[in-house]
Parts: sequence; C-alpha cells; structure tokens
Amino acid sequence: MLLTLTTTHRPATDLGYLLVKHPDRVHSFSVPTGTAYVLYPENGADRCTAALLLDVDPQMLRAQKDAFELSQYVNDRPYAASSLLASAMARVFRTALRGASKDRPELAAVPIPLEIRVPVLRGTPDLVSRLFTPLGWTVTATPIPFEPEIGGDSRYVDLLLTGDIRLADALNHLYVLLPVLDDGKHYWVAPDEIEKLLRSGEGWLAAHPEKVLIARRYLAHRRSLATTALQLLEADQPVTEEEAELPVARRAPLAEQRRDAVLAALAEVNASRVLDLGCGPGALLSALLKDRSFTEIVGADVATRTLEMAARKLKLDRLPERQKDRIKLIQTALTYRDDRLRGFDAAVLMEVIEHVDLPRLPALEAAVFGHAQPGAVIVTTPNVEYNVHYEGLTGMRHSDHRFEWTRAEFAAWAERVAATYGYTVTIRGVGEDHETTGAPTQLALFTTEKKETKEVTA
Repeated sequence: MLLTLTTTHRPATDLGYLLVKHPDRVHSFSVPTGTAYVLYPENGADRCTAALLLDVDPQMLRAQKDAFELSQYVNDRPYAASSLLASAMARVFRTALRGASKDRPELAAVPIPLEIRVPVLRGTPDLVSRLFTPLGWTVTATPIPFEPEIGGDSRYVDLLLTGDIRLADALNHLYVLLPVLDDGKHYWVAPDEIEKLLRSGEGWLAAHPEKVLIARRYLAHRRSLATTALQLLEADQPVTEEEAELPVARRAPLAEQRRDAVLAALAEVNASRVLDLGCGPGALLSALLKDRSFTEIVGADVATRTLEMAARKLKLDRLPERQKDRIKLIQTALTYRDDRLRGFDAAVLMEVIEHVDLPRLPALEAAVFGHAQPGAVIVTTPNVEYNVHYEGLTGMRHSDHRFEWTRAEFAAWAERVAATYGYTVTIRGVGEDHETTGAPTQLALFTTEKKETKEVTA
C-alpha cells in the first residue's frame, strides 16, 4: 500500500528535514506485518514528494473476520490503506507526528502547502469528504471502477488531499482517519487506544462534526471505550471523578507494566547475565540494553526474521563496540537443549509459554529448567479469568495462543516445575488487580538456592 506527501514550499527539499528522512536515500524499516520503505520520487527545490510504501508479508497476517472461507488468502490487506499503514506511519514518521524538527523547528510549527495521495482507500466519496473537509483539506475522492466487463464502482476511492496544513497535523489526521475509513484494526483494541486517539486528535477532534463516528470506528465499535473517549473530548467540561476512575486515562499500557515487572524481578535476584527466551522483535532487549547492570544479554528466538527485526530495533550495526559486546542474538528452539543457554543468572519467558502447544511444554521445561538451569527464571502469561473485562473478546487474547490459564492452573504448573527441577517459586499479578478475576497478567519468579532474591537474603 502507498501514501505520498508532496510540498511546493521553497525549498521543497526541506520536507526531508521535517520527516527526518534524507531525500537521496531509500529508507527501510521492519514492521510487525512486513517492511516499510520511505523514498523520494521527486526531489527538487520547487516540488518534493516523499512516498511511504508498505510491503505487507501475507504470512504475518492472520485471517480477518469476514463473510467467506478464503478470506485468509483473498483479501485487500496488502494494498488498501488501513491501520496497517497508520501503524507504519507511527513507526517511520514518529518525530514528524510529534511536530518536532531539530533542523527546521520554525517550519515544523507553521502550515505549508501539502498534497497527499492515497491511491487505494476504502470508503465512499461522501464519507471521505465529511471526515477531511472540516480539517481544512480540499478533498478529491475518485471512485475506483470495477473492470469494464463487470461495470460500476468498487468500494474503494483514490484520495487526493490538498491544503496549507502543518505537517504534524496532516500526519495525525491520516493516522486517525485511515483506520476509521477502513473501519477495522489489525490488532486487538484495548483501553490504551483511547490515549492514542486523544493524543493524535488533540486540537481538532473535539470540534469535528463527525467525532462520534470517528471515536466509534477508531475504537472498533467498543461502546464503553467510545463513550469514555467522547466524554474526555468535551473541552468545556472538566473530567469528573467518575470519569477519572475509568480504566483508560493516561495509565501505562499493560505491555509496559509487564516489562517493568520483569525488570524489577531481575533486579530482585541481582541478575547481570540474562537470557530473553522467545525475545520477539526486542521490546525487553531494548530495556535490558539501557541498564548497564546487565553485563551480558542474549536474545533467543526460533524465527530468524524476528531476530532481524530485533537487530534493527536495537540498531546493533550502529552500537558502540562496548555496547555491542554486551548483547547477542541467537536462533534456537526453546523445546531443544542448547548448550549456549547454560550458565546464566536469569532467563525470561515473557508471554512465551502460551504460544507453545501443550504437548510440547514438557520439552520446553526440560530444556530451560533442566538443561540450561539459570539461577532464576521469570515467566509471564495471560490470566484467562481477566478476559471478561475485555469487551467483545471471544476466545483467547491472541490468535496464536495455544492455551490461556486460570490463576489456579498457572500456580499448579509453576509448583510442579519448581519441585521437578529444584526451584522455589513465587507468583504475583501484573496490571490492575480485580478483586474477583485478579490481574490481567500473572508472573512466576523461580529461584534456586544459589540465586536467592534480595528479600530472601535480607
């Protein structure tokens, strides 16, 4: 899928400074659903165009809820602008979305002539106009016709926006309205999506005549989330105590709370040499690398593509040698014994075990607890009892989860593993703790006598 940004501001090449992407290079970025490229098909003093091209990897997409059996294989996700493109924008234009520019701060703060084109976008010309015209854009939404032998127009338009708009505002308009027009998200919409909507809609969404439709579609038609977002948008009314207690406002996302809980557990056991098993694209590795108390860090994953994404996220090719010597990425299967994983202070399995088929879980236990034998093991996994609080969720939280355990099931598993392999275990919750269902994430800290926690030592 494709999006182009053009300006005729002179010198037009200043667009490269605003986007923090040099016009003479092709920039590539790994994203969870493929690869994003930024390039400049036009690069002159009078006119400059930046193109964002998202190459979607079909194997990294899950089947969408749709009306026919082949929707997993036959769908418009690779080419129609959607939340996939919005997420890629947030990844590659992060600084520009914030309105920051080290080299052209004065230009980032003022409107400039812009022309934005999205060649394939779901939506009717009427709806597109209702969404973008109030924001100061001149809208041209041309229906894309079917083949002549079929006749008529498809449900897609070729969108052209023109206007004098601040670049950060333009990008935030697109970030919100692309998934609104597509009327879908490629990921589970949690309460922290309200914060994204309010942040990106600051200065324009509260006064938008279609703000109700925008909130409902952006928040995947989850009524409670949309209601809360609309209440918080009421600029003339202060937030009431009741609204302030809603589980949406400015609270750290669960992923961040989970990461912090893992880091706290590592500090608790005085770990300096750490394994991140099933490291994925490197979210925890980034935090470990920032803490100099971790002198040796190994990220392990079965997927080489995922390790490549982690390497890019960590910018391993640009790290100083002293930093680079602290971290290593290795490809390995956690259900097989690997001597490279032996002898570490601690190992982390953060949201990993639920992706393993239950019949294969004993092999993981033997490989990690029995063969690698780290001094401590930290395991986090979803608490299925908490799922009732996720409105609209049916089944498990992720399509790749093989199981999700209750607190009793997780405790029984942890106690059996600890007894089998000579560990002691403590279990705690991560996230907001509900009196009936507990916390959304459960964490087990396994320790051995040779690696006692600070609390035990004291």
